[in-house]
Amino acid sequence: MATFLYKVGRFAFRRRHFVALLWVALLTLAGVGAATAPAPGAGSFSIPGTEAQRAFDLLDERFPGFAADGATARVVFKAPEGEKMTDSEHKAVVQDTVKELSSGKQVASATDPFATKSLSENGEIAYAQVSYKVNGMELKDDSRDALEKATEDARVGGLTVEVGGDALQAMPHTGTAEIIGIGIAAVVLVITLGSLVAAGLPLLTALIGVGIGVSSIAALAKVLDLGTTTSTLAMMIGLAVGIDYALFIVSRYRAELDEGREREDAAGRAVGTAGSAVVFAGLTVVIALVGLAVVNIPVLTKMGVAAAGTVAIAVLIALTMIPALLGYAGRKIRPASAKGRLRGGKKAKDAADAPAPVADAEKVNLGTKWARFVLRRPVTVLLIGVLGLGAAALPASSLALGLPDDGVQPTDTTQRKAYDMLSDGFGPGFNGPLMVVTDVRGVDDAKGVVDEVRKTIEGVDGVVNVSPATFNKAGDTAMITVIPNSKPSSTETEDIVHAMRDAGVGLESKHDAEVFVSGATAMNIDFSEKLNDALLPYLALVVGLAFLLLIIVFRSLLVPLKAALGFLLSVLAALGAVVAVFQWGWLGGLFGVEETGPIMSMMPIFMVGVVFGLAMDYEVFLVTRMREAYVHGERPGQAIVTGFRHGARVVTAAAVIMIAVFAGFIGASDQMIKMIGFGLAIAVFFDAFVVRMAIVPAVLALLGDKAWWLPKWLDRALPNVDVEGEGLKDLDTEHRGDRGDDDRELARV
Repeated sequence: MATFLYKVGRFAFRRRHFVALLWVALLTLAGVGAATAPAPGAGSFSIPGTEAQRAFDLLDERFPGFAADGATARVVFKAPEGEKMTDSEHKAVVQDTVKELSSGKQVASATDPFATKSLSENGEIAYAQVSYKVNGMELKDDSRDALEKATEDARVGGLTVEVGGDALQAMPHTGTAEIIGIGIAAVVLVITLGSLVAAGLPLLTALIGVGIGVSSIAALAKVLDLGTTTSTLAMMIGLAVGIDYALFIVSRYRAELDEGREREDAAGRAVGTAGSAVVFAGLTVVIALVGLAVVNIPVLTKMGVAAAGTVAIAVLIALTMIPALLGYAGRKIRPASAKGRLRGGKKAKDAADAPAPVADAEKVNLGTKWARFVLRRPVTVLLIGVLGLGAAALPASSLALGLPDDGVQPTDTTQRKAYDMLSDGFGPGFNGPLMVVTDVRGVDDAKGVVDEVRKTIEGVDGVVNVSPATFNKAGDTAMITVIPNSKPSSTETEDIVHAMRDAGVGLESKHDAEVFVSGATAMNIDFSEKLNDALLPYLALVVGLAFLLLIIVFRSLLVPLKAALGFLLSVLAALGAVVAVFQWGWLGGLFGVEETGPIMSMMPIFMVGVVFGLAMDYEVFLVTRMREAYVHGERPGQAIVTGFRHGARVVTAAAVIMIAVFAGFIGASDQMIKMIGFGLAIAVFFDAFVVRMAIVPAVLALLGDKAWWLPKWLDRALPNVDVEGEGLKDLDTEHRGDRGDDDRELARV
């Protein structure tokens, strides 16, 4: 591996014009494809195998044009204090508004609250429901504009008018915080690499990689049915890992220059050593993202595969475009130390003849000091790290999962105002109605069976209202709307759904009819439960595959085991922090959390996948440097110090960059993206600075030589990937005067 990547790095350095032109051509091609492709839709959303999905599928089949998953808008009207909605002038305004709303091209229907008796008991509040033929993300701007105009016209009549539902759902914006995050990353790069040119390379290559990835997603969105939100995850992760991977190679390049190597050789060695770590770190991220397919929710699978593709592009760019740009930069990128700069990067003697560097002769950096401190007090550091993460993880014990609704919107939004008005006038359950779908095809007394279903549902605890049944034209399928007495995201509503389904099972066996409980609220409940059921299998698959991969990289059993256990600690601590901020409201104002609520149901499995991949980045980059020193003859304690002397500064910078990029998404307008940004940022903080910088060296110090133990039979069976670059020793004399060999071998490959 190291030898091949060494030749790739030297090839890219020499053939820099060809490599740069190739990546620019790919970026142009992806950009043209994105610009000429049809506009992406929302992407189809389905949860195969769930009861709510089977009901939607049945409605699509039996109620043509009904659009069970179509967008809805609830236009809520409130009369001035002391007046009633039934007053003639208010009634006329409402009916005119309904007529105006019905005229839209994408509108399926708009109900008149006076015809449907959608009036509160005190007569002060009424609502009209607008149903659309397409889902919320497929609504055109003119449909939303028409909805907003109709409500504005109604307000002129003196009524308070607000709109809830997903019809006003729009693409979330991240604001300026994301730009600030990239700015922080740029500052960290300048401080770490010592020059604007060196700092610019990781930013440039990361932006090119993300540009190719996101543009490719946009170009293929219509063909592959990718939603407009698919690119958000790809951009978030691609940008973070793209900067980090490039940073590690540029930093290693400067270290090789410090050893007195020629720039071409230094580029090859940087790619051969740090590049090997980049390959395996990237593989762990790809495994984690592609593994989301285990959940069997198509939208998550597509998001994971798209993000994994962007990570793969980031790896390829780091291995090829970075050495090409290093060739363009020339002497503008200097060796890492003053001693190396004094030598001017001139070629040193053969590596075999060169004296080993003496650590005491070099300036003792903070990484060295910290490693020596941990070696003196490993038990204390280990206990503090584990207990600290354990304390941070405690709030996760009260984790409540769900999907956020309009009840967690900021209080100044029309969606939140409509939500509160409906709760005040009709009860909290009106914000999350349930739908009971009964398939009575082949049943002799279809109407009688549906009436019995309706009466049975009325008797379920927590149900406050059951509408009359609506049959399709064939008379073999009926819909019933059910209003619970609790808000959509509550555990009480979840219990009501399960009770209704249990009642439906008894009716199915009695009448040979099928009864489904569905609707947006039931779909959210099924979504959460499916994610929970898939969490352990997903965790076993991802951690298991990555564990095997790390055994190959580190030639050890205990190091990968320690890496996996440390990851679990950091994820649990991060989930605890998410619960404390978004569910309990601790420091909520600092992070722009106006309303607390349940944690997004995909958050645990999402964090397991993404954070595991990112956590293994730091494990690979930091511990491979220790492994490299150990196999070159250093004692275990010395190897830990060497790993920190060379890797701590860069890993710290990489973690700060990734935290800054993720934290930029905390400024998003959408609560889900805000939560994801915070969760990933705090998880990287815990994993990089507590687990990898404290717990890992403490455990390795306690294990000593045992940390690198591997059974001989397993050592012989595993492939030798040579991440440490052991095979590069023989290349010091082989490549002299024979620069054409690499090109010919790569051409054959």
